[in-house]
Amino acid sequence: MPKFRIELTEQIPFPRERVFELLADHNQLGSLVGLPIKRIRDSDQADPNGTGSVRWIGIGPVGFEETILTFEPDYLIEYSVTSLSAFRNHVARIRLSELPGIGTRIHYMVEFDETIPFSGRSLEVATKRVIKRGIRNLNKALSAPEA
Repeated sequence: MPKFRIELTEQIPFPRERVFELLADHNQLGSLVGLPIKRIRDSDQADPNGTGSVRWIGIGPVGFEETILTFEPDYLIEYSVTSLSAFRNHVARIRLSELPGIGTRIHYMVEFDETIPFSGRSLEVATKRVIKRGIRNLNKALSAPEA
């Protein structure tokens, strides 16, 4: 089966710590990407969204699980789809870096193999669309006045 890779790099004018806070919170992530997401297993780390935590993406029994593999506050989140899904050998990495005087650089990478022949290109396009929507909405959320 073919392997697919998505890489996006974006700059946003907000501190890395604030960007990480929103991207790391499973229960807030859904509103950013426009999908129903909830944390279903807490991490054993201090942050319940840390390494070993699991989130469910979907409605009821229709969806899939993602497990956090690496969690380095303010810098790195790596996760993988760990349930039966249209993705095989899925791994994703969100790396944040400080841009002094500018904000934060987000480097988002996703790799996967297709499980259903000829589905990979559609999954690639849909995944890229979800990530771009998430970054747009992240910008909006961070721009909103704090309550």
